[in-house]
Amino acid sequence: MTEKLDGVIVATALPYAEDASAPAGLRPDLDKYAEHCRWLVDNGCRGVGPNGSLGEYSSLTDDERRAVAKTAIEAVGDDGIVVVGVHGVGSHQARAWAEKAAEDGAHGVLCLPPTMYRANRGEVIAHFTEVAKAGLPVMVYNNPLDTKVDLTPDLLAEIAQIENVVAVKEFSGDVRRILEIRELAPDLAVIAGADDLTLEALLMGATGWFAGFPNVFPKESVRLYDLALEGKLEEARALYEPLVAAFRWDSRTEFVQAIKYGMDYVGRFGGPCRPPRGPLVPEHVAQLEQDMKKAVESLA
Repeated sequence: MTEKLDGVIVATALPYAEDASAPAGLRPDLDKYAEHCRWLVDNGCRGVGPNGSLGEYSSLTDDERRAVAKTAIEAVGDDGIVVVGVHGVGSHQARAWAEKAAEDGAHGVLCLPPTMYRANRGEVIAHFTEVAKAGLPVMVYNNPLDTKVDLTPDLLAEIAQIENVVAVKEFSGDVRRILEIRELAPDLAVIAGADDLTLEALLMGATGWFAGFPNVFPKESVRLYDLALEGKLEEARALYEPLVAAFRWDSRTEFVQAIKYGMDYVGRFGGPCRPPRGPLVPEHVAQLEQDMKKAVESLA
């Protein structure tokens, strides 16, 4: 059976260490990153996703980007799966990243449509066809808010015909699409992409969660996922509702800074971001602190 890339896979945040010789004075702290990947898997997450938007892939050098992926693969070992972000401007770049991921031992790849260019239908299909040639299971990523390219259910039905395309990370924010995708592309695993729609997505038949805030609350997030899949709605809602205020930050512009703030808040290491992401403004910090306090108190 083909690997469906489902379960709770964490889009990992990347810690940096101060280093004057590195871009923006920050170098990826690969030791801390390895420890974080291990911690997530040890807390029940099925796997990790290095080099996603949350992993600041677009702010990394090529060498750093590959080193981050290799670090995750090594850290997780046989105890989980690693789905490497291979987003690229063109299909030649994305495919090259997918080939490197395959070489380095990844279990699958996550791929946006072409970045920085509003591709048409034919170009989108060509893009994913190329990436799939690397031979790894492919999770396509629908994020029309950032890419301005919408992988609608009918387009996903076509993309699902490509060999090795096994899943879609759905981040359109429209929960009505989940049933439509399942009708039009029944073999495609639907993966919840937005933390603040997770329970709704799982109840409509999503079988995975490619997640941001589980960087902060891995064990509780896995519990939420399990309760939803077991149909234990009352328990799932009781757990989910106090977390949603924090989870909403996953769908905001400052989601990387917010999740790193959340990690710092619970005593993990989040730390700074590279440009273009700057520090959170005071009113964001005040709101986020309130949202995190609510979440942490509900879990206590």
